[in-house]
Amino acid sequence: MSFLSAITEKPWLPQTTPSVSNSEIVQYKLQRQTALKFFLGVVAVIFFLFSVTFLSRTQFPDFMALSGEPWQPFTKPVQLIYNSFALLFSSAALQWTKHSINNNQLNKTLAGIILASFFSLLFLFGQVLVWQQLVNLGYKLTSNPANSYFYLFTTVHGLHILGGLVALTTVTIQFIRKSSLEKLSTGIQLCTTYWHFLFVVWVLLFALLTSSPETYKTIAQLCGF
Repeated sequence: MSFLSAITEKPWLPQTTPSVSNSEIVQYKLQRQTALKFFLGVVAVIFFLFSVTFLSRTQFPDFMALSGEPWQPFTKPVQLIYNSFALLFSSAALQWTKHSINNNQLNKTLAGIILASFFSLLFLFGQVLVWQQLVNLGYKLTSNPANSYFYLFTTVHGLHILGGLVALTTVTIQFIRKSSLEKLSTGIQLCTTYWHFLFVVWVLLFALLTSSPETYKTIAQLCGF
């Protein structure tokens, strides 16, 4: 920058930024969508392998399912159902946020981000409550293989929720800094896809962890265990 340009600069006026071509925007979106798809594929494989080993482990004599009998903690998994609704509301809030940003409704976009974050944190808090309830009832980590798998599944899933919250925080910072609408929209779309994926994973985990011994036996036979 020349001396003349420096002394005549007016920083209090809105600064113009170089325009970004449509091809650069498309490339930006494709790169991040591809990275997310690859990551979700890896996560899906991890949970699939965990589920296969879990089903195999259910056929050992020392495995005691957490549901089936009236006294088992997940025969009526009330708290887990509440947690499931919290994650559903979080996913729905992000879907609403995605719709809002596409319609350039920035106030609704910010509200949607806040709601999604709140319900995600509520889900995590509810999961911690379930862990505390299990420990108080004597279902500790090493007491039973079913307990160990429950803590494993919910911990790994919870860590992915926390990772999503970090990404959502990044989007919020972009919103505060008034980043380009295209960049903000891409970030919200990726977060929405991620939350939908985690909700589907949780529904499958919920069905798996709250099944009865008879269900495990049937699934194991179908899988050849």
